[in-house]
Amino acid sequence: MVNLILFGPPGSGKGTQAKMLVEKYNFYHISTGDMFRYEMGNNTPLGLKAKEYIHAGNLVPDSLTIEMLKARVIANKDVYGFIFDGFPRTTPQADALDQLMNSMGQNVNKLIALDVDDNEIINRLQERAKVQGRADDANIETVQNRIDVYKKNTTPVFDYYAHFDKSTKIEGVGSIDDVFGRLCTEIDNL
Repeated sequence: MVNLILFGPPGSGKGTQAKMLVEKYNFYHISTGDMFRYEMGNNTPLGLKAKEYIHAGNLVPDSLTIEMLKARVIANKDVYGFIFDGFPRTTPQADALDQLMNSMGQNVNKLIALDVDDNEIINRLQERAKVQGRADDANIETVQNRIDVYKKNTTPVFDYYAHFDKSTKIEGVGSIDDVFGRLCTEIDNL
């Protein structure tokens, strides 16, 4: 089983690439955003707990997020592996993910970061705002803040996995197929 963390700032193409990787390799894509929306939208016990935190204006604790991840991993054992998208975002989350995977006799094989410069990210998100009507992508100050938060919080996660020789960056600019080819090369070399 191959387990990947697909990394990159908002608008780097993680979602697009993850869909293509799922198709080619039979990965199971775990997007924390999608996972939270599903759990809360279906009023699952974990979703109800998450709602309590969110409605109180608090962040959902890592332990609850890990419980949701664990449920997804256990429910989907017959896949080639997992793509974690949007998690981990901090080194404590990376450590928790490693503990979860180790408890199941697995590990994270690779963190692959899509390297895209800030101007390209801003342009992509502005275009996405027009096409999808996403207000969070339309405001340049909001977008820049999201990029800054990503850099501040996630650079340590890249370094965490680099310590185990599991982090790599690939060029995230070019055609969708070119970026996909670079990702496939990394995966095929595992």
